[in-house]
Amino acid sequence: MGKIILASSSPRRTSILKKMKLDFDVIPSEYDEPHTQTVFSYDFVEKLAYNKALDVAKKMHKQGIEALVIGADTIVVTDNQILGKPQNYQDALFMLSRLSGKTHFVVTSVAVINCASFEYKIKSDTTYVTFENLGEDKIKFYLDNFKPFDKAGSYGIQELPDGYVKSIDGQIDNVIGLPSKVVEELLAQM
Repeated sequence: MGKIILASSSPRRTSILKKMKLDFDVIPSEYDEPHTQTVFSYDFVEKLAYNKALDVAKKMHKQGIEALVIGADTIVVTDNQILGKPQNYQDALFMLSRLSGKTHFVVTSVAVINCASFEYKIKSDTTYVTFENLGEDKIKFYLDNFKPFDKAGSYGIQELPDGYVKSIDGQIDNVIGLPSKVVEELLAQM
């Protein structure tokens, strides 16, 4: 396998690739994500992942660098509505109140693009997460202490204290932001 590039500045995605023992470089995508869509579709998330990878792949292609570029996008969905990154504290409080006591799902789409040929593969993974009933005090404690304002759905599964998550059905690294099994599968196909 040739050079691998992660088109993301996410420390969580970097950590997952390191655990996979992959040799890779990080070159964050400068693709400007549209935040207009609120109704969930796999096509929407897959396009975001593809466009992030494509932004970096084009730059590498211009420089004559041969590599496989990994792009990813993670969204949280409840009642078929996409919960993006919160705008502010109140928005985060509202999102976590919506998720309280319910099951929602998290989708991460992964795109891998070959810089030389622009051949690509895309796949999505879905994990179901059920939260305990969270009172306002519990939600505020989490927001005040963990400040998850850069995370879709206003939470990071890996940092939630005990008593917040009732169950997880699927890969936890998908919820963190990069499903390792999907990455392995796509790299093998490329």
